[in-house]
Amino acid sequence: MSFDLPLVLGSAVVGFLVGLTGMGGGALMTPMLVLIFGVAPSAAISSDLVAALFMKPLGVAIHWRRGTVQGKIVKFLCLGSVPAAFLGTYAMHLSGQSATAEKRLELILGIALILGAGAMIARFVMPSRQKPSSAPLTIKRLPIIAIGIFGGFMVGLTSVGAGSLILVLLVFLYPNLRSDQLVGTDLAQSIPLTLAATVGSLMFGHVEFALTGSIILGSVPAVAVGALLSSREMSRVIRPFIAGVALLSGLKYVGLPIPELGVAAIAIFAAVLAVTVRNHRADRLGAVELDETLLAANS
Repeated sequence: MSFDLPLVLGSAVVGFLVGLTGMGGGALMTPMLVLIFGVAPSAAISSDLVAALFMKPLGVAIHWRRGTVQGKIVKFLCLGSVPAAFLGTYAMHLSGQSATAEKRLELILGIALILGAGAMIARFVMPSRQKPSSAPLTIKRLPIIAIGIFGGFMVGLTSVGAGSLILVLLVFLYPNLRSDQLVGTDLAQSIPLTLAATVGSLMFGHVEFALTGSIILGSVPAVAVGALLSSREMSRVIRPFIAGVALLSGLKYVGLPIPELGVAAIAIFAAVLAVTVRNHRADRLGAVELDETLLAANS
């Protein structure tokens, strides 16, 4: 199997960002493959799904060790997401691989990226700290399964959704869960989800193994490095930029003309800077409040 060095390096950049921020790579890897390397959308989505199966276990292991995985929520998410992810890959298979089908898939991918970026942005503007509840966790079975079905189908069809759509929907459903619990739970359910999508992709023949090998070679070691260097402050700076890139990619896929895309890029960049500054100020304010609390407690 031959490896494409530029693709390996590009995958390493995406893998590093995934490890650094804990965000899903579907919003970055697939657009990179299609827009920069000229890979057909069906092959890019399928190969990204297979590679993601090798990227996610490290993050899950870290969260499992920290006890931030809500196992009951994971179980009901998987009841919806696993079969839906397989159906998503089958839906992509049914659309075919003609030029018209690939163009249609680009449009769907663009919509998924815009939804995913919107979900990320919604999470940024939410309060960064929720009050933990002392009450036992209530398992809302039907809403959890519905979230799994929606997110799983989108992942199977576009590779986008596990780290954005599902996570944000869980925030609305369980606003009192800590951020690390939400991320750990979402990561844990993404393993069987991605496995189901991978099986579907292998069965329906969209995977290009040389492409997948290059992605794995670059991304998996980089995920480990990013995870080792990750910090809450760095994640809060980088995540808005990732959301901005995903939104621009989505707008490009849905056919926004170049002049309008340039205007959108300027507006998105300005908004990202504003969110980053706001997050930085909130972190500094939180640190000052913590110092004052500790000082009062020790006085």
